[in-house]
Amino acid sequence: MNKSITFLRDGQAQVRLPASKSIACRALMLQALGGGTVEMDAQDSCDDIEALRRGLAVTEGHIDVGRAGAALRFLTAYHAAMPGHDVTLTGDERLCERPMRPLIEALRTMGATVNCLRAEGHAPLRVVGRTLHGGEVTMRGDVSSQFVSALLMVAPLVGGLRLFLTDHVVSAPYIDMTLGLMERFGVRGTWRGNGLEVAAGKYVPAIVDVEGDWSAAAFWLALQVLLPATQVKLYGLQKESLQGDARIVEILRQMGVEVQWGAEGQVTASACRMAECCCSTYADLTGTPDLAPVLAVLLCLMGRPWRLTGLSTLRHKESDRMEALRTELKKVGYLVTIEGNEAMSWHFATCEPMPQPVVTTHGDHRIAMAMTLPATRFSGLTIADAEVVNKSYPRFWNDLAQLCLPG
Repeated sequence: MNKSITFLRDGQAQVRLPASKSIACRALMLQALGGGTVEMDAQDSCDDIEALRRGLAVTEGHIDVGRAGAALRFLTAYHAAMPGHDVTLTGDERLCERPMRPLIEALRTMGATVNCLRAEGHAPLRVVGRTLHGGEVTMRGDVSSQFVSALLMVAPLVGGLRLFLTDHVVSAPYIDMTLGLMERFGVRGTWRGNGLEVAAGKYVPAIVDVEGDWSAAAFWLALQVLLPATQVKLYGLQKESLQGDARIVEILRQMGVEVQWGAEGQVTASACRMAECCCSTYADLTGTPDLAPVLAVLLCLMGRPWRLTGLSTLRHKESDRMEALRTELKKVGYLVTIEGNEAMSWHFATCEPMPQPVVTTHGDHRIAMAMTLPATRFSGLTIADAEVVNKSYPRFWNDLAQLCLPG
């Protein structure tokens, strides 16, 4: 499915944001381990959430999670810690290319049977459940916070865990999110320097009302900046959020964009004159790398030079997001620079844009949404493979239609 986007110059939209995929997936995992209820609208379910839900219901057989990286990581730890389970876990081609070695090796040191069926350190995997032992485990912390979260959530079942993280810990707010949700289910985990500790214990049933997704909200706030004559009201967000991507409010404020909360919980954004200046923007996104696509595209369209750091994990997402951004932004006239594996920047370098750009999504929902923003400046922009947004935000195009011409 391709989507041609032509924005209205002014208009109004009311958007009920989808449930946070990150919170929902962790809550479903903890519900499977401890009982309770995960509350969210049925319409908020997305490919990732459904893949995890299906995988948790299986004790034996084949589980294909598609593009759902979190589901693959969490299910590997879950089934490894369940004696009697025997499953094969796989996904699409890109997911099977993404690294799994740190999690696999950590589980093996705990006594798990995890066999790589094609290439060592990658899915597809055969996981045979065993009674695991916890104790002290060392794992790299610079590849994916989901590896850490997967181990933390099964830690109470395996006699407790002292997890030592080597290298630089990435996406720490997602680890904090996991700890916060575990505490709601009656288990406390704590940071110990560069590691974490979870005691042996038992989860208790809990009710989790999944809040709206700040990663999705970042797109709408950026769109409001680029279309100041429009009014977008966002519903479902929480001020005191478990999500690290709520940091978008702080970053926008530093750029001269104010985010306001209404009496009914709605969120809107407005830019002051400072937002029109060409001063540089620098942001370290080590803890919140999912904000990088929206910020990179927004800043280019605002004509503001920028440098984003802490991006090492972007190479291992649904796409190589650094390369995907460089490729797609060039189509609309911006020449961004990739600085090794950690940073990207733009300092006014431009080229001739394609007359009617066709954006390739690279199979990545974040690229699809972020690269919709240039349609505020370029007519005739088309998003190819637009259905990739189903991974986290199936209603995205319907919501966007409130501010677009039909077609």
